[in-house]
Amino acid sequence: MSRQSTTSTPGWDSSGLVWKVCVVTLCRLVLNSARRFAYPFAPALSRGLGVPLTAITSVIAANQSTALLGMFFGPFADHLGYRLMMLAGMGMLVAGMFAGGFFPFYGVVLVSLFIAGLGKSIFDPALQAYVSQRVPFHRRGWIIGVLEFSWAGSTLVGIPLIGILMECLGWRAPFFAMGVIGVIGILALRILIPKEGKKRIKHQTASGLWNSWRRLGQERAAMGAVGFSFFISAANDNLFVVYGAWMEKSFDLNLVALGLGTAIIGAAELSGEGLTAAVSDRLGLKRSIILGLSLCIASYGVLPLLGQTLPKALGGLFLIFITFEFSIVSALSLCTELLPGSRATMISAFLAAAGTGRVVGALTGGVVWLTGGILLTAVVSAAVSCLGLVSLIWGLRGWGEGSDN
Repeated sequence: MSRQSTTSTPGWDSSGLVWKVCVVTLCRLVLNSARRFAYPFAPALSRGLGVPLTAITSVIAANQSTALLGMFFGPFADHLGYRLMMLAGMGMLVAGMFAGGFFPFYGVVLVSLFIAGLGKSIFDPALQAYVSQRVPFHRRGWIIGVLEFSWAGSTLVGIPLIGILMECLGWRAPFFAMGVIGVIGILALRILIPKEGKKRIKHQTASGLWNSWRRLGQERAAMGAVGFSFFISAANDNLFVVYGAWMEKSFDLNLVALGLGTAIIGAAELSGEGLTAAVSDRLGLKRSIILGLSLCIASYGVLPLLGQTLPKALGGLFLIFITFEFSIVSALSLCTELLPGSRATMISAFLAAAGTGRVVGALTGGVVWLTGGILLTAVVSAAVSCLGLVSLIWGLRGWGEGSDN
């Protein structure tokens, strides 16, 4: 089994850390906003493009599918360099956003959001691998937790700002705004992050890329983490796709009140990421993941009991999403050290498994809800999360005992 490393490679010096974190967080904020904004603004996009709402759901599905394609770019980041792939990801965002803004046609917007989503799927593993190569393992939970603030930030900051732009300047305005911010991000990355040199170029062969995947498949800890990511993501989306229907049916909520529920989830995500940054390194990443997921499973279990009043239901959702976010961000931090020689490959596989799990959860969630309501939804989510916990414990058995026990 791979052993954990507590050393770091020079290059992420403390003097430039704050500026670099700010820049990459801004880049990820716009990437995440581009990935998520079609959900709440699907009606506005359908009116602007003159297409039915179902056509926009196809755009969303195509955007989400890029998480699966991103796994094929992880080995390229390991072999070509992380900085190059971060710039490529931001370049795809800029191309996609400007294309959607300048050419307001359904087919172009479909392709543009697909390209922007693929840019995120390329950027994220490269960034996390780059940072992990330069930050000691005992501080890995902190740095990954801080970087993940941009995910919750897209809900709490990015999407509200996009709404204001759409209201004031039209539905195309966010495309131009995110494109301009993307250009600024590219320039900042080129200035603040030095080139990595050409030491990786000699490994750019098909066999070298295949070997990265082969090593991942042979590593029990890596496969356990991939299984963990798939199961807990499927469980989460099994609830996420129907929570609005549950709250609307149980409490007769209007759209504004349902928006409040989304804000609660965003606050829970932010709290979970902050909790990861604050305590996961102190507890140890393995302990943090197991504790967080155990609490998440318990939260699924008590959700039907909390559904008697709106405040309790919102509190139950907050508990689920804070513990879920704490678990998955802590697991992502741990994944940065499971395959030290192929970090981007490992991270892209983890994220692709999460994307696949979300697709499965979204497909099953409606059926489960119609069959047994919130009780069956909670039971299924808890049971599938238990499979994720088993996968993690199986994979990490005997791994890294000397460093993170």
